[in-house]
Amino acid sequence: MTIRCMIVDDERPAREELAYLLSGYDDVAIVGQCGSVSEAVDAIRENRPDCIFLDIQMPGRNGFDLVLEMKALDQPPLVVFVTAYDQYAVEAFEKNAIDYIMKPFSRARLEASLDRVKELVHLKTGGRLQEELQQFIGRTSRTPSIRKISVERRGRMRLLDPEEVVFFRYVDRKITVHTPRDTFTLCGVHTLDQLSENLDSGQFFRTHRNTIVNLNHIKEFSPWFNGKYNLMMADENQTEVVLTRERVKLFKDHLGI
Repeated sequence: MTIRCMIVDDERPAREELAYLLSGYDDVAIVGQCGSVSEAVDAIRENRPDCIFLDIQMPGRNGFDLVLEMKALDQPPLVVFVTAYDQYAVEAFEKNAIDYIMKPFSRARLEASLDRVKELVHLKTGGRLQEELQQFIGRTSRTPSIRKISVERRGRMRLLDPEEVVFFRYVDRKITVHTPRDTFTLCGVHTLDQLSENLDSGQFFRTHRNTIVNLNHIKEFSPWFNGKYNLMMADENQTEVVLTRERVKLFKDHLGI
């Protein structure tokens, strides 16, 4: 049985080194390489790997964020973390049945990790591993670092509380911030990946690659077409936001429905 693997790491030399080592195994097929979480989300859905070798520290969203994204998949792949974390973090991974490879790579350690992956794939026990992974991430989730949101309109700066924001939208290479009655331009943050990393994931949810909504400001939602949903926001214009089909399950999980 061939194990389908994907590599997710923002450092190209690290991806190439790991790909080279994996190519030495006849029963391993590399089905993709990605340099970011956003790229990996689509690639995983398209290629359906059995396992991903996942870097933790990446610009914007990190490896833990990708694991949370994969929760919405019917059959999420197994995860082997590729990490330069210190020994304390490694011990935490081990206690929660999460495999890892320390940088720089060791061929012997990679082989041991592959043996474990093959065993889990053959025995179809990946579901248990994913449950333990989710529990671990829940215990180690970051505290949101954004207390105030800096915005600008007509040359005047203003600080908003996160609770004031109805939704964020990336348009024309800038992020617009929408409150119940006003629209501003976000200052200091230029990508939704970077913004999402610092927002409270229990309050804010990315419905689309260009939109993040405040769950507390959703007025109503309903099925649309092709598995998508339509969200009506509680701003003055009752703005409609598209929820992509791939994110419907995760959205419902966030709402507890």
